[in-house]
Amino acid sequence: MVLRETFAKNLRLMRLAAGLTQEELAHRAGFDRNYVGNLERGKNSPTVDTLERLARELDIQPGAFFAYSR
Repeated sequence: MVLRETFAKNLRLMRLAAGLTQEELAHRAGFDRNYVGNLERGKNSPTVDTLERLARELDIQPGAFFAYSR
C-alpha cells in the first residue's frame, strides 16, 4: 500500500472514530469539505501544514496517519 492510500484510509478511520463528518472536520481545520473528501479518496496529497491541522483537530500525532494496518 502506498503512503497516499495509507493516509487516506487512516484519515477516514480517525475522522469516523472522532465522530466527525467530513464537513465538521473541514470546518474545524479550516478546509473545504470537498478537499477533505479528496484527501480521503487519495485524490489529493496533504502538505505538512495540512497534516498538522488535521492531526490537531483529531487529537492525534501526525505520524499516526501513516501507520500501516492489515
